[in-house]
This record gives sequence, C-alpha cells and structure tokens, in this order.
Amino acid sequence: MDKAEAGWMARALLRGARSAVLATQREGQPFASLVTPAMAPDLSPLMWLSSLSEHTRQLLREPRCALFVQGAATEANPQTAPRVTVTGLAERVEDHHIPALKARWLALHPYAELYAGFSDFALWRMKPEGLQVVGGFAAAFRLRPAEWLPDAASVHAVAEAETAACEHMNVDHPDILENMAICLAGQQPGPWRMVAVDVDGCDLIADDHRHCRVAFKLPVVDAASLRDALVAASAEARARIKN
Repeated sequence: MDKAEAGWMARALLRGARSAVLATQREGQPFASLVTPAMAPDLSPLMWLSSLSEHTRQLLREPRCALFVQGAATEANPQTAPRVTVTGLAERVEDHHIPALKARWLALHPYAELYAGFSDFALWRMKPEGLQVVGGFAAAFRLRPAEWLPDAASVHAVAEAETAACEHMNVDHPDILENMAICLAGQQPGPWRMVAVDVDGCDLIADDHRHCRVAFKLPVVDAASLRDALVAASAEARARIKN
C-alpha cells in the first residue's frame, strides 16, 4: 500500500462511517465519546451535537479534537482492521450554511428527525488538519490534507448535480439501486433509495435504518462523470446477478 491507496482507503472509511469516537479535552485530560458523523461533500466531518453533552461544552472551550473511525477486521486480530484518525478544529456551523449541511446529515441519519429540531442541538463541522490511516497491522501512513482531501472544484460540481441524480435514480431506477445494494454492498432486498452522492460514491438507505455505501472505482469530477460512474456501478451489479 502506498500513500495514494492509503488516502483512498481513508476517504472510503470516513464516507461510510455512521459512528465514530470523538476525542476532546477536559481540563487537559483526554476525553472520548461516541458521536454519529456524516461527511460533508468536501469530507469535513459533520456532527449534530447537544449543548447538554460534555464533549460539546469541551469543544466550546477548546476546539482542537480528533475523530477516530474503524472498519472491520480481516482476521481474528483486531489490529488488522483499517482505521483512520482525523485531527483538526471543530466549530459550530454558521446559520446560512446550516440548511444544506443539516439536510445531508439527516439524509444519512434519518432516525434523528425525532430530535433534530430540539433547541439544544446544533450542527458542528470539523476542519481537518491532519490524518493518520492504518491499513492493517503495521501499515500506517500520516497524510497531509492535500494528499487525501478531494479536489474542491470537483466537490462543487458534483454537489450541484446531487439532487437531480438522486431524484432520477429514485424515481426511474429503484430496481438498479436495489441491485447495487445487494450485489455491491452485500445488503438484503428492500426499497433502497439514494440519499446522497459525492465525488467518491453514493449512499443508499432502506426503511430509514438500513444504510450502505457504494464506492466509485475512481473519484468523479462533474455531472457527466457522475453519470458514467452510476452506469458502471449498475452494469457491475447486473453482471454479478447473472453470475
């Protein structure tokens, strides 16, 4: 594994994470807690946090923090699991950015609609400054932001195409989405729908509690390459069904 592969692995782990460990500081003492992140299109972690939580109060005093995400171990030894630690600064999202970013977070955590409107909750965004990715036992890389964050122009172009792409797939191709969930993500049948798209892949949800991630072979850069990536994923899913 080289740095390019490590960066791609880190992006995949973060995009697919629905829970993570947030490390904050309590009077100079490290403090860890469970959070439920969603990645913004530019791969900055989003967190919907309550002001009643201790980690939120700690971030208000000291914004430096770290987020740890772990994948599945490939062997009995837990250290064979791929994992990534992002370090950076957390801040509350400004009001004019909240609607779009809150919608993305809720699209990936639909169960949270029950409490998302509570007055003590707010959207937080972590600005990544550093990253360490471990691809398994004794395979660690420390990467600079430029070595793993997506291209800003591509992020913007795909974000502009996201709503239309999701509507098109959900309305015209629900059968394809189900095939992708089953054949490319190992899921069971169900009414799968696409709720988010980014340069690295797309997120599917069924019954508001089953989630899966379908990663593209390569990052997409605009609406045309997004369409090509979805067509390729559909073709791969069909080929696996036939086999």
